[in-house]
Order: sequence, then structure tokens, then C-alpha cells
Amino acid sequence: MKENNSGPKPPPVSVVLVGISGMGLHYLITLLEEFSPGEIELRAAVDPFPERSGRYSELKEKKIPVFSSLGEFYNSGQTAELVVVSSPTQHHVPQSCEALGNGGHVLCEKPISATIQEADRLIQVKEESNRWVMIGYQWSYSKAIQCLKSDILKGMFGKPVRLKTLCFWPRAEDYYGESSWLGRQKDEEGRWILDSPANNAASHFLHNLFYCLGDHADTSAQPAVVTAELYRAYPIENFDSVACRIFTREGTELLYYASHVTRPDQGPIFSFEFEQATISFGELTDEIVAVSRQKKEKNYGSPEAAHYFLKLFDAVACVREPKPIVCGPEAARSQTLCVNGIQESFPEIVEFPGSMVQKDKKEGRIWVDGLAEAFYECYSKGILPSEGNIPWARAGIPVDLRDYRYFPGGASPAGQADKQEE
Repeated sequence: MKENNSGPKPPPVSVVLVGISGMGLHYLITLLEEFSPGEIELRAAVDPFPERSGRYSELKEKKIPVFSSLGEFYNSGQTAELVVVSSPTQHHVPQSCEALGNGGHVLCEKPISATIQEADRLIQVKEESNRWVMIGYQWSYSKAIQCLKSDILKGMFGKPVRLKTLCFWPRAEDYYGESSWLGRQKDEEGRWILDSPANNAASHFLHNLFYCLGDHADTSAQPAVVTAELYRAYPIENFDSVACRIFTREGTELLYYASHVTRPDQGPIFSFEFEQATISFGELTDEIVAVSRQKKEKNYGSPEAAHYFLKLFDAVACVREPKPIVCGPEAARSQTLCVNGIQESFPEIVEFPGSMVQKDKKEGRIWVDGLAEAFYECYSKGILPSEGNIPWARAGIPVDLRDYRYFPGGASPAGQADKQEE
């Protein structure tokens, strides 16, 4: 990612990083170690608990100031061309809006927000600010996904019929204790978080279903109806396992399966069925391969081959030379809208029967006996667990998302829409 340029060098891009633990720590390491001297200036970091970061001492050594809030940073008289927001989900939109209001461009970590009304607020503020916002779904920035999406847009495979994806990423018992917001529906102040596999770790792959079907390079297909089933084994507020069926506004069926409590670690995998080809990834090969009805193959490579923080390098490059944003809030909005529908479809989360929950003392985690096999069979058949012969499964309620504007409930409470517009 480091560049060798002859001629005058442009001034470094000024950056402020919001959040320096968790994912923010990895952003911080990338900013400190992988940019050429003079390419960026890490002007400050923002974190209310900076001592929890593994590189806090290095920031002090380098005399990079650390502020407890983004407001404190701006009140000190400083500004930054690029604000990287890697804080908990409930802070993404407020902090991104604050950055835009102070003249900064924004790279916001996924997801865009917990609720659709927040996502729409960010889009509005972005449009009024004459600045851009990137959302950090790293697959969307990869050459493999961009090339695949380009061919889909060209009509190379015909119309989409059914897209499905699956991801089993087991989490240890201490995972939900790493941060106070993990596994939560709301934080202590009543702000929505809706943390789950669909809205955090595996949200990339839910987003990817919509993104690959967008009618332009920088848009996503929009969900029209979603039916979900939500389950949990860990003692958390929200769910740790999900299966759902979505229909887009164009009528394409999407299926999504994810869990943090399976015994095997598997995925992500996907299978995209089109009229004239099937495109798959992760099950037979770690590359995206399209196979036409005539058995002709096209290999797109792996979306995992791209640098994990290609999005960050792209953001810095966009400050210097503006170019189209491939994954902005408009493209990321579909995942948030779908997550809101998922929560509405299954308001009472089902706990797995105690007899199914096993404990792996060596790995310090729990897993649900038979869950991976059940979800994989559903994935293979294109059904939800409640549609199979699975005794613990419960059906969700179809939720119409075509005019959904406010979570929860779909429509804004009386006066709420006017209040938000002020």
C-alpha cells in the first residue's frame, strides 16, 4: 500500500481515529505501521477509555493526543480531513454526523447503525455536508466482489433467482464480556444496539447479498419482506443464531444463516443462483467461481485476498483524489433495514433446549449439539428451520419493509418524524 511518487509530495492526510480498542486497535495499528512517512498525519485519537488499548503507550510516546470525545477534539480547535469511526454501533451515526458537521470525510465501521431512522439521518446529513461517507464492509472494496458485481450488472448470468449465504463463527464464553454492548439490544442509556451475528461479526455477508444485486456499482438491492427465526444459547439479551428469508423488491429470494454457537467453525460460504449460472464461494474452493449452464467457468479470486483495511487506504486516497464511493451509507442501508425486520419478525427469542447446549471447557465456549447440521441442511435445501423436521424451531412473522421507516414498529410515532427533521 506504500507508494513511491516522483515529484512534489502532497501534504499528509490528517486523520482522527475514534475508538482505539477492539476493531479500533486494528485500525490504529494500520495507521501507525502501514502508511508511508508523510502519507497521513494521525492528528488524534478519541476514546473514553484509552488505557484499554494495546497501543495507548505508543500514542503517548509519539505525543499523539487522545480525547475522551469527538466533541472535545473539535473544541480544542483541531480538525481532520478524515474521521475514522470505529466505536460501538450506537455511536456510529452521532459521531459520523459530528465529523461531517465539522468538515471531515468519514470512514465508518460496519454496520452503519442499529436502526433505519439513524441510517437515513446520516444519509441526509451527508448530502447536506458536501462530504462523503464510506461504510467499512471490506468485501465490497475487494477486486473479487467488484468484478463479480460488474458482471452481474452487465447481465452476464441473467436474472438472479436465489442467493444464500452461511457463516458459523463460534465465540468463546468471554466474548460477550469483552465489551458492555456485545449481545445487547440497548445500552444503559436506552440507545438501540441490536448486536447479533446479523449486525456485527457476520453482517458483512448479509450486506453482500444485497450489495451484489445493487442496480449500480454503489447501490444495493432493497429488502421488501423478511421472515426470521432467532435463537440463543448464551445468556444475552439478543440472539446468537439466526436464519432468515428475504425477498427483494424485485422478487429475488435471499437466505441467510449465521451462528456463534455451532461446534464447527465454517464459512462464510455462499451460493448465488442465476438464470444462466451458479456462483459459489467457500464450500469447495476459497475463490468465487461462476459456472454457466454450459459448464463454462469464470474465477473471480477471493474477496479475502484483499488487504483487510483496503477500505482505509481507499478512504485516504479519496481525500487526496475524490472518486466514486463504492460502499456508502446508501449501499449499507439495506442491511440495517433487514436487521430491523429480522428483530420485528421474531420479537421473543427462543432459547435452545438445555439438553442441546454443550460446554467445551478446553476452548472455553458453549455450542449447540446438532445446530450446524440443522442450519447447513436448511441452507442446502433453501428452507428455514421451522420448515424442516426440527422440533426446537419456531416460525417467525413476515415483516413488510417496503414503507418501513422507523424501528420499532415500521412507521414513525406521531410527531417523531417532524422532530427528527428539525
